[in-house]
Amino acid sequence: MDIKSMKNYLYWLYCQFELITCSYLMEPWEKLLFYSFNITMLVMVLYIAYIFVPVHITMAFQFFLHLFGNQHENTVSIVK
Repeated sequence: MDIKSMKNYLYWLYCQFELITCSYLMEPWEKLLFYSFNITMLVMVLYIAYIFVPVHITMAFQFFLHLFGNQHENTVSIVK
């Protein structure tokens, strides 16, 4: 795929995005606010996923390990 066809494809995707969101009907200042809000929301969702998803996966993993009988070393009592 050459550069010109990639550029045309990206422009086509942008036109599809404008059609789906009806942003082609907006004035330039409205587009700026609309795109700024959407980009801000996307960045916030990605940041929250980056911060909280690994913690939740770790907690779920530890829960299932405990559920199936694998205990942490510090909770196992040592009898001599």
